[in-house]
Amino acid sequence: MIKKVIEISHAGTHLSVKLDQLVVKQDGVVKGRIPCEDIGVLLVDHTGVSYTHSVFTTLLDKGAAVVLCNGSHHPAGMLFPLESNSVQTERFREQAAVKEPVKKRLWQQLVRAKIAHQAAIVADDEVTYRALKAMEKRVRSGDPENVEAQASKRYWTSYLQHIDFKRRRDGGAPNNLLNYGYMVMRAAVARALCSAGLLPTLGIHHRNKYNAYCLADDVIEPFRGFVEKKVKAICESREDIEDLTQEIKAQLLEILYDEVEIGGFSGPLMVGLHRTAASLQRCFAGAQKQLELPKV
Repeated sequence: MIKKVIEISHAGTHLSVKLDQLVVKQDGVVKGRIPCEDIGVLLVDHTGVSYTHSVFTTLLDKGAAVVLCNGSHHPAGMLFPLESNSVQTERFREQAAVKEPVKKRLWQQLVRAKIAHQAAIVADDEVTYRALKAMEKRVRSGDPENVEAQASKRYWTSYLQHIDFKRRRDGGAPNNLLNYGYMVMRAAVARALCSAGLLPTLGIHHRNKYNAYCLADDVIEPFRGFVEKKVKAICESREDIEDLTQEIKAQLLEILYDEVEIGGFSGPLMVGLHRTAASLQRCFAGAQKQLELPKV
């Protein structure tokens, strides 16, 4: 069953749980009931939302991720189940014991897949497309030449040529759309990693001691393109992108239900993420060497 992404962004909303269902009230009126076991991600994007304690404990027991945003639509925190896999301790040990050469080889695969996706998104710019495909082949184990950064610089220059755009987290639109889409994708990736019995804190390339989701930030790289492709389509079809409206949010949330092909699987992206996470776990365990990543 495909898990649902529930986004709450209205002031005066109160969330509670009754009979294992998430009850959504606005100004005291029940607006909906959703079985907690059907929820994959609960995303709360308004500071005026209130809860009962059972909202968090029940959703976590059912394996859901909870993302809480601040007033700038940026994630202030994410909650994940402590016990999401029956052999979690064993997999934590395998993950912590992974040797550096294995990490470097995995990072090489992730960067190559990311650049391949970037090339596909700007394929109408033949010069940039050819340059990115050449860069993809240049990525070595561990990416010591930082080809990833070189490719991104070339990619963002070509990404939205019809508007004056520079990719900056705190920059003008459509940076707001990209930030929101990345936030949703990051939560979905982290949830898939937890379900595979992995610790999203221990990364293979990202190592910032203040970042609790280093592994999620590694694995998200080949999936960023799904957000960027959707944002590009939104920008090319409409002019009113300054505000992150409910309509635009809905379009960005739909990304997790887009059809993808990963390791022979064809289906919703949210399900495909679990294929990638499971393949990463097998790589950590030494059972395989290649990650299952999205085809573009």
